[in-house]
Amino acid sequence: MNKTTNEIRSNFLNFFKKKGHIVLPSSSLVPHNDNTLLFTNAGMNQFKDIFLNEKKRPHPRVTTVQRCLRTGGKHNDIENVGYTTRHHTFFEMLGNFSFNDYFKKEAIMYAWELLTSPIWFNIPKKKLWISVYKDDKESYEIWNKIIEIPPDRIIIIGDKDNIQYNSDNFWQMGDTGPCGPCTEIFYDCEQNTLNHHLDTFEKKQDYLLEIWNIVFIEFNRISDTKIIPLSAKSIDTGMGLERIASVLQNVLSNYKIDIFQELIKSISYFSPIKDLNHPSFKIIADHIRSCAYLISDNIIPSNEHRGYVLRRIIRRALRHGHKIGIKEIFFYKLIPSVIKIMEPFHNKLNCNKEKIENILKIEEIQFTKTLDKGLKLLKKEIQKTKNGILNGDIAFYLYDTFGFPIDLTADVCYEHKIKINYQEYNQEKEKQKKKSSLSNKFYKNYNEAIILNNNDTCYFQGYQKYKTHAVIKTIFIQNKEVKKIEKNQIGIIFLNQTSFYAESGGQIGDIGKLYNTESYFKVEDTKKYGNTIGHIGKLIIGKMTINDHIYSKIDTVHRNNIQLNHTATHLLHAALRCNLGDNVAQKGSLVTDKYLRFDFSYPKHINLSQLQKIEKIINLKIQNNILITSQEISLKEAKKRKAISLFEYSYKPIVRVISINDFSIELCGGTHATRTGDLGYFKIISYSSIASGIKRIEAITGESTIDYLHKIDHDIQDISLILKSNNSNIKENINKLIIQIYSLEKQVKQLQDKTNKYQIKKLIEKIEHIQDVKILIEILYENHLKTLRTIINQLKNKFEKGIILFINKKDKNITAISYVSKNLINCITAKKIIQELLQKTHGKGGGNNEMAEGGGINIQKLPLALQHIKLWIHKKILNQ
Repeated sequence: MNKTTNEIRSNFLNFFKKKGHIVLPSSSLVPHNDNTLLFTNAGMNQFKDIFLNEKKRPHPRVTTVQRCLRTGGKHNDIENVGYTTRHHTFFEMLGNFSFNDYFKKEAIMYAWELLTSPIWFNIPKKKLWISVYKDDKESYEIWNKIIEIPPDRIIIIGDKDNIQYNSDNFWQMGDTGPCGPCTEIFYDCEQNTLNHHLDTFEKKQDYLLEIWNIVFIEFNRISDTKIIPLSAKSIDTGMGLERIASVLQNVLSNYKIDIFQELIKSISYFSPIKDLNHPSFKIIADHIRSCAYLISDNIIPSNEHRGYVLRRIIRRALRHGHKIGIKEIFFYKLIPSVIKIMEPFHNKLNCNKEKIENILKIEEIQFTKTLDKGLKLLKKEIQKTKNGILNGDIAFYLYDTFGFPIDLTADVCYEHKIKINYQEYNQEKEKQKKKSSLSNKFYKNYNEAIILNNNDTCYFQGYQKYKTHAVIKTIFIQNKEVKKIEKNQIGIIFLNQTSFYAESGGQIGDIGKLYNTESYFKVEDTKKYGNTIGHIGKLIIGKMTINDHIYSKIDTVHRNNIQLNHTATHLLHAALRCNLGDNVAQKGSLVTDKYLRFDFSYPKHINLSQLQKIEKIINLKIQNNILITSQEISLKEAKKRKAISLFEYSYKPIVRVISINDFSIELCGGTHATRTGDLGYFKIISYSSIASGIKRIEAITGESTIDYLHKIDHDIQDISLILKSNNSNIKENINKLIIQIYSLEKQVKQLQDKTNKYQIKKLIEKIEHIQDVKILIEILYENHLKTLRTIINQLKNKFEKGIILFINKKDKNITAISYVSKNLINCITAKKIIQELLQKTHGKGGGNNEMAEGGGINIQKLPLALQHIKLWIHKKILNQ
């Protein structure tokens, strides 16, 4: 019965292949056809549309080994990973599916044969127990009468809290979607089962391991309270590869199976701890698989959405590396081991090896800088906790300042048996959101408040026409539907058809006018509202009412400039992939009439020569004046042509494809130039890194490029005049100027050092003593803050126990800096000194216990403030 994990995968697929199933590859961890799911969490996700009869089935019988990820929501396993024997974030699900073909009897018999047949998995029949849903009489009869399972080994599972279908044996993919009763097969892990040491379900619960779930898809959950029958019944089964491997390899933990043991050994090379049963080894082994496949599926660490989940997993693994004494950058070095154990079946990782390693390395280097500091702070705060609860503001501070995801903090607290005040944490997070919110309230209000009939549609004719005849269908003013709009009123007008392109796919909306012989409405933006298009603007002349006939005419100059930049975006995407590799993936774009912005994933820095090469490729395509074509074809045909699509976008069966020869083929609903030559010239004006592994390029085309180059010419000419040189030797003259400035700065520093030494000598003479404490409080004039810091750093050595406070007057302002030696901070701090001083001068400042600084604006109150601070310091020292 002892089989390797790779053998189990192959045996499973071969068994169902012999039963007439076709073998389909695993889908991505990102579900493309379902925006209700963050990640693929079950084998059936890729077949959801088929279960709902919304998509044609590929074959009535299918089998897969599906990559899955569970980290949040209904299926949240991350907190248990490493602390139990069975939980994982990433796992593989063995599944067989029937789409309106075989049903309960065949599904149950196939599972029993595979598990118990001597030529397949050969598990002793007496080791298996069964569960069925209370209303599923048919399944019970199959198990009892046909398979001949005794009644005392068939467990009937009812509903929780007397709520129908709220049962462990009623399976649901999520809050909505396909669902149905299920029957589960359990393996008895108890060693003495053949001697009937424990012979009832109640006694055996701790020993029963669920290995296979057979779901009978009969219903569709519409909402919490509504479930409707499906017209076609299907079978969805799932058997965790890691679980069945633990059974067939006769081990009591998933982490003891061959693939995990090999990974854990690789991790142990970096750690001084040699106890391979330590939970941290298991957590790292689990998490490195998740990270490898997420990055392979083009997820990049970020602070949002799926990227944030990836970042959480990485940082949790790094924390556990720290816990088992790993001091070096190590996480990315585990990727070769992951590829080695997974590659025989999944060939995707090796193709992306360099990309995965680079992204993990960058993320680890960045987080390691703050990990130690954050953990020290957290442990200090845990020691201070009362009633076993960590304050939520501390948890938020760790998140906001050190990048600790909340579940990483929770993980550390869990180990110390401490809970987090999540209410306080969420309150702090909400405050931060309000502070950083920069949303456009005007348009947000319109989008949220406008309620249109679902049947309202507007036919877009703007691909072919810049002007169309239309009828006004609906008018909104201040979020309310009205029958007419009058002069100087701002509103949104909806038409039956339009030439205006609504903001979509990164392309901004058109501007222009709606008009007839009596009225003129200036359109300042165009947006989508459900299936229709809203023209946002102001009525300039006359009035417009429902059912009026008008013309919609776009601003052609504005549209043409947008089209040039949109076509340039496609050329840029293609040139990046051509020059940097196919791992480049679009992460966002903005196409305006003035410039284009393109965000993409790429783990390395892009140097100037690479950017210039990309520019050269694009401008060569522009010079070739290639015809740009658009076609509406099936999504299947578009995939055959290897058309690039937005990674997380859901497409309809018929899609629009924009082609620039074979150089660029993309799915796109936007408007484009007719030929590449229309762009004139392409110029990159900005390159930056906006997040870990995410780069941004901004560029311009056409007349904007000419204006940009002319501006550069003017700037160079102005610099030449200032330097009294010509353009040909401007660089040489600037270098000479830099050398001269450096020499002068050096001389100034030498003079400043001499001045500081003299000033320090004079200041030492003014030191006062209160008991054994040295005090130096002095007003200085026209000094830079940097100079004051230097003087304090040089004086500190002479103050074993003492306080320094400098108040500097410059340009009618006050600057203050204070220092307190470590052995005094229990009774007085530098930060408190600054606060006490500056509150009298209407100033503010900050710092820490030893060093603090700030500034004030009421210089007239300085004498009073100085008198107060001297008395306050004396009192504090005498009372220590």
